[in-house]
Amino acid sequence: MAPPISKKRKFVADGVFRAELGEFFTRELAEEGYSGCEVRETHSRTEIIIRATHTQEILGERGRRIRELTSLVRKRFKFPEDSLELFAEKVQNRGLSAVAQCESLRYKLLGGLAVRRACYGVLRFVMESGARGCEIVISGKLRAARAKAMKFTDGFLVHSGQPAKDFVDCAVRHVLLRQGVLGLKVKILNLVGPKDSRYPLPDYVEHRDPPIEKVYSEPFSEQRGPANMDPVAAPVAEEQEYVEPQEYADYQEYVEPQEYADYREHVDQPADF
Repeated sequence: MAPPISKKRKFVADGVFRAELGEFFTRELAEEGYSGCEVRETHSRTEIIIRATHTQEILGERGRRIRELTSLVRKRFKFPEDSLELFAEKVQNRGLSAVAQCESLRYKLLGGLAVRRACYGVLRFVMESGARGCEIVISGKLRAARAKAMKFTDGFLVHSGQPAKDFVDCAVRHVLLRQGVLGLKVKILNLVGPKDSRYPLPDYVEHRDPPIEKVYSEPFSEQRGPANMDPVAAPVAEEQEYVEPQEYADYQEYVEPQEYADYREHVDQPADF
């Protein structure tokens, strides 16, 4: 059992381990498109996930290459037997990975491609992959004996504040050419930040479409009361049988007096002329 160490020494030891591990994979897996690694520690074993663009070449024939890398890391950092395991994970979108694009630019320059053509090719590929902005800086003896720096930018990029740490992916590489050493720096602003960053950019404004207005062809009435109050129906009176009042029942049929009848007969008779 390892002797206990202070928290300060533990943090320093973990930082040195991750830095040395990343440098080793950068040198060993440069041609395989190495784009970073993630270390997951449990109580029983340690898992190292290698992110790259060509995972099949990292695994090798029948897993031979990954077993060699596991043995080298285990012997270098003195891990116990069967306590270390390496995995290879493919980069989903290599156009948004600054490390992958920096390595791609490095191999283009090593192949003899012109600086401007190589940089503009990488810049166009990054922007077509869905990035909001990209910046490529290359410095050194590019053509003449005098060293200089060239910057290629496209889109929108954040340079300061917390969003520059959360949303901008940055990578630096060096190219050893015949005339000297060239320095490469690639910055990519992704549309989505890292997993622990769940907020948009501070100047982000969401534009929403106005609601669609309803067209009413007939008049209607709106409920003015509370929305949760159900309308109470008015009580319906029960139908009762009609009962004739007593004064109507006492009414007798009208009988015309005799003098009215005699007068009518006298009027209806024709006059004698």
